Amino acid sequence: MTGSTQGVPPLAGVTVLELGTMYAAPTAGRMLRDFGARVVKVEDPASGDFARQWTPQFEGMSIGFARLNSGKESIGIDLRRPEGRDLVRRLAAEVDVVVESFRPGRLEDWGLGYEVLSADNPGLVLTRVSGFGQTGPYRERPGFGTVAETASGYAYINGWPETPPTSPPFGFADSIAGLSAAFGTTTALFNRTRTGRGDVVDVALYEPLMFILGDLILNYTASGFIQQRVGNGSGSASPRGIYQAGDGQWLSIAASNQTIAMRLFDAMERADLKTDERYATNVARMANNDALQEIVAAWVGQRPRDEVLDDLDAHEVVAAAVNDAKDIVEDPHFLDRTLVPLANTVLGKALVPGPVLHMGSYEGPTYDGVPSIGEHTRSALTDLLGMPAQELEALGAAAVVGPTPVAAR
Repeated sequence: MTGSTQGVPPLAGVTVLELGTMYAAPTAGRMLRDFGARVVKVEDPASGDFARQWTPQFEGMSIGFARLNSGKESIGIDLRRPEGRDLVRRLAAEVDVVVESFRPGRLEDWGLGYEVLSADNPGLVLTRVSGFGQTGPYRERPGFGTVAETASGYAYINGWPETPPTSPPFGFADSIAGLSAAFGTTTALFNRTRTGRGDVVDVALYEPLMFILGDLILNYTASGFIQQRVGNGSGSASPRGIYQAGDGQWLSIAASNQTIAMRLFDAMERADLKTDERYATNVARMANNDALQEIVAAWVGQRPRDEVLDDLDAHEVVAAAVNDAKDIVEDPHFLDRTLVPLANTVLGKALVPGPVLHMGSYEGPTYDGVPSIGEHTRSALTDLLGMPAQELEALGAAAVVGPTPVAAR
């Protein structure tokens, strides 16, 4: 990553015990690992994280699991067994952070609630990710990202007026919740430097997404207006959207403030639109958005995409190509700044998006291998708990931990 110098990772020395599965909590774990934390992931010793079964798969490896869990350590512990839960309690006493994604109340039922864990480790940060949060009437309801995307109001406004409410084809709510959980965790760790005490971070899958959608809620409570689906528009600024160029390729234009809209009209060589009362202000443009969109679409459609983008760039209009995966991995900017190798797996010469932000003092992590189930059981328990070989063997024989560590694929 250009412009950075290698330094000590900002979270170096922080150890995270990840009890989360699937998407949101492991996303938080990856965010923390990206900035130097040691992340020890607890998995069922027989089946592992269910995300290992996600598709698409390549040579038996889940693409989604590989992306979120490269660089973590995996230990296999059967949490259905009292001995396994006792082992987690012992581990929680030795780490800085526990990240979990069980339904609210499960940890308490297992004797692993925060009061118990913090009694052993007063500085512990417990980050909890659940469908609807640890409080409120819906706290006991299960929740995945799809439910969060509908409950938050996102699906209702996503799509076109003539199409049904639409959820995204990827883990949108889960990813945002994972980022928020990582932010909450680091906030709690920072506060610990002042108080010496840990804290509980409570993240509901829907809340970070609802925060992003907050304007529609504020608008309704102020005016009674219920936002509807508007396709590629924003419902707040015009012209904005996705347009097809003359060569069949697609591009986006976001003339989301007055200055950019005027520059767009200059690029279009339509100075008349700048003074036309229907298009001179954003309020007027929104009132006449359909007509203006037809004008912009017709202009874009006259030339190949690259020519249109060059012209828009020359006029400092916010615009970009609509990229597919091939476009992204061939783009020099993304190769220079964003994409990094995921090495030493069956995926071959694979690339993955790196950290979500850059720091001047830290070059960033490498992504080297994906742990197999329980690959680090022996090494992590020995390191964190000083567990003697005899105890490890007894726990393994009783199937509390396992499986026998094997090399990462």
